[in-house]
Amino acid sequence: MTTADLTRTVLPDEKEIAAAVESRRQLAAFLSTKLQTQRIELVDGEQHRQVVELPTFAFRLLGEILSELALGNAVKVVPIHAELTTQEGADMLNVSRPHLVKLLDEGVIPHTKTGRHRRVKFADLMAYKEQRERVSRAAMDELAAQAQELGMGYE
Repeated sequence: MTTADLTRTVLPDEKEIAAAVESRRQLAAFLSTKLQTQRIELVDGEQHRQVVELPTFAFRLLGEILSELALGNAVKVVPIHAELTTQEGADMLNVSRPHLVKLLDEGVIPHTKTGRHRRVKFADLMAYKEQRERVSRAAMDELAAQAQELGMGYE
């Protein structure tokens, strides 16, 4: 298994944000294609040109990355099978490490142990996060429906 390195976070500066905005705009025109691959031309500082063929899926992913950078957000690409430390997992869920460890020990989220250290798969964390968000949305919908039934002014 791959262990992801999520320790280094660098936010884009103003120049990089502006470049991401423009690049995303230009790339958007090519994202609606039905082709499985696309070609781009890379030009280095000495004007040497190289054509690279990429899967269209990679272009879509690049578009998502540029969108986040354009908003000034840091972006990390994590392989779906990556194993994370409990601190990295807690950071991704925005919970404390002890709380995540409790969830792991209760079997709420699957994990493995490497010696004394717990490792959790990125995919398992995301599945838990999605399930938690579904439950939260359902509870909010139920509260909103109750408030409307009771005429609490949330029409």
